[in-house]
Amino acid sequence: MNEITYEKLQYNELKQIIRSYCISGLGKQLMDKLKPSSNINIVKERLNETTEAVAVLNTNSRVPFLGVSSIEHILQNLEKGIILQPDDLVNVSDFLRGCRKIKKYMLDKEFIAPVIASYANSMTIFQSIEEEIDFSIKGNRIDSAASKELKRIRNNIQAVESKMEERLNRFLKSSANKKYIQEAFISKKDDRYTIPIKAAYKHHVDGAIVDTSSKGSTVFIEPAAVSKLNNELAVQKAEEQMEEYQILATLSGMILENIYELKINMELIGQYDMVFAKAKFSKQIDGIEPKLNDYGYIKLVDCKHPLLTGDAVPLNFEIGEDFRSLIITGPNAGGKTVVLKTIGLLTLSVMSGFHITANKETEISLFESIFVDIGDNQSIENALSTFSSHMQNIAGIMQRANNRSLVLFDEIGSGTEPNEGAALAISILEEFYHMGCITVATTHYGEIKRFSERHSDFMNAAMQFNSETLEPLYKLILGKSGESNALWISQKMNMREQVLQRAKDYMNNKEYDLQRIDKNKIRKPKPVKQKSEVFTGYEKGDRVKLLEYDDFGIIYKGIDSQNNVAVFYKNKLITTNVKRVALDIKGKNLYPEGYNLDALFEEYSSRKMQHDLERGSKKALRNIEKQIRKGKN
Repeated sequence: MNEITYEKLQYNELKQIIRSYCISGLGKQLMDKLKPSSNINIVKERLNETTEAVAVLNTNSRVPFLGVSSIEHILQNLEKGIILQPDDLVNVSDFLRGCRKIKKYMLDKEFIAPVIASYANSMTIFQSIEEEIDFSIKGNRIDSAASKELKRIRNNIQAVESKMEERLNRFLKSSANKKYIQEAFISKKDDRYTIPIKAAYKHHVDGAIVDTSSKGSTVFIEPAAVSKLNNELAVQKAEEQMEEYQILATLSGMILENIYELKINMELIGQYDMVFAKAKFSKQIDGIEPKLNDYGYIKLVDCKHPLLTGDAVPLNFEIGEDFRSLIITGPNAGGKTVVLKTIGLLTLSVMSGFHITANKETEISLFESIFVDIGDNQSIENALSTFSSHMQNIAGIMQRANNRSLVLFDEIGSGTEPNEGAALAISILEEFYHMGCITVATTHYGEIKRFSERHSDFMNAAMQFNSETLEPLYKLILGKSGESNALWISQKMNMREQVLQRAKDYMNNKEYDLQRIDKNKIRKPKPVKQKSEVFTGYEKGDRVKLLEYDDFGIIYKGIDSQNNVAVFYKNKLITTNVKRVALDIKGKNLYPEGYNLDALFEEYSSRKMQHDLERGSKKALRNIEKQIRKGKN
C-alpha cells in the first residue's frame, strides 16, 4: 500500500474515527501504527477479535480501561537508571491495578470471547508491587510509615521543630525584646526560623542575620537560642532525604526487575483498547464480519461506504469470477467515483480488521496492493497538466502492480483528445488485464464500452439514471452500459427528434451527412423596416427623454418648422430634432392647474436677485451697478 491510496480512499479519516473510541494512549498509539494486511490468517484473526469484542460489549458490561495510562516514558527512565519520583510511582500503581482488573474481566468472558480472553493469560499481575507503592506513597508524597527509620527521623524533626517554636514564642513574648521586634511573628527564611527585628536594633539582639527586607528597615534574625536547634534540624532533614531516596530506589528496583513483563502488559492493554474501539465502531455502523478469500473475488451485497451517513444507497457489486475487469458508465454526479472509493475502502477496512456495513453474503478478497487514480484535482489544473499527472501516476502503478493487485481508475483516458484518450485507455486496461490485476474503471467513452462488450473477461456496468426526472439513482447495474444522459436531457428539453436520431446514428456507425445545401433555397428577401409614427404634440412643460443623453429634460418650446423642439436640460436650453426625444409625462399630469411654467426655466440666481431687490438689498444694487459698468466697457 502507499500513502496516495490511503489519502484518495480516505482510509486515514476512517482510522481517526475508530481511534476516537480508544480510551488509553496505548490503544491510540497502536491504532496509529495499524496497517492493512494481505495475510489471510492475520486478517481472519483481526476480524475474529472484533467479532468477539462486539459479543463482550453486547453483555452491557463496562470494560475497566479507566485509569490505565501509558507508562512507556516511566519505563524508559528506569532503563536509563533514573530513580522514579512519587508521582511516577503512583502512575505505575494505577497501571498495575488496571491490568489486574482487565485480566479478571476478560477471563470472566472466556465463554463468549475465548480468543481475546486467552490473551489475558499472558498478562502478569503485580499485586505485591501495587500494594507496596500504595502503602509507601500517599498523596504523591512518601508516607512516614514507608519505613521505621523514616518514621523515627520525621518524629525527631517534629520534636526539634516543636522546641524551636517554643523558644521563638518565648522570645516574642519577652517584654525585654518588644522594642526590638518589628512584627510579632515567626518567619521561615532558607529553611531557618527567624524573627523580624527593626534594623536600628540589629546589634541589640543576639543571633545571626539571615535576611533583610527590600527597604532595609527590617532584618530577619535567627536568635542564638534556636541556632543550635536549627543546625540539628538541618542534619535531620538530610537524613530524611537519604531515607526517602532509599525508599524510592527500592520501589524503582522492584519495577525494574519486572520491566519485561510490564512491557508485555502494556502491549496487551493497548491491544485490548484497540480491539474494543473497533467493536464500538462496529456497533455504531451495525457492522458484520464478511467472508474472505485471497484470489481476487469480490462480492459486495448491500454494502455501504463507511464514511457515508444517513440513507446512503447500498452497493451491490461482483468481480473476479466470471470477469476480472469492470467498466462503469453513467451520468456525471451519478456515483461512479463513490463506487470506486467504496470498493477500495471496504477492502482496506476488512484487511485492517474493521467490520463493514453489509449483508452477510458479502465476500472480500485480500490484495498485496491497492492502487488508485482518482482525479480529485481536475478543477484546479488545466487539461494538459491533469492528463500528464494521470499518465505519470498510471505509469508508476504499472511498474509496481502484479497479479495480486486491485487497480481503481476514475475517468480513465480523460483530459485529452477523445479518440486518442479512448484508444490509450483501452490499451492501458488490456495491459493491467494481462498482468493479472483486478481492475475497475469509470468512463464516458463509448469506445471503451464497446471494447468491454466484445472482451469475454471484461464486463460493463451502469449507474442507474431516472430518465423522467433527470436524476441519478446511485445504483450500479452489472452487465449494462450506461445510457447517454446527454441524449435523454436533450429530449426532455424538446430538442428536435431528427437531431437526436442523427446523433444516435453517428454514435453507432460514424457515417456523417456531408451533402452541401443549395444556398438559393435558403435565401430570403430582406425584411422591410416598418416606420414608426413620430409624436409631434409636445407642449411647454412636458417631460421628455433625450435619447442621445439617456436622460430627462423639460420642453421649453414645441415643435417648429424644422421639426425641432427646445428642451431645458441641466439649466441650459438645447435644440434637438423631434426624433431624438420621447415623451415621458405630459406637463398637465406633472403640475397643478394654473402653475407658472415660466418659473421652471428661470435660474435660481435670477429669482434670488429679484427677491433681494424687492426687499431693498444694497448688496444686490451694487451687483447690478457692476454688471452695468461691465456692459459699458
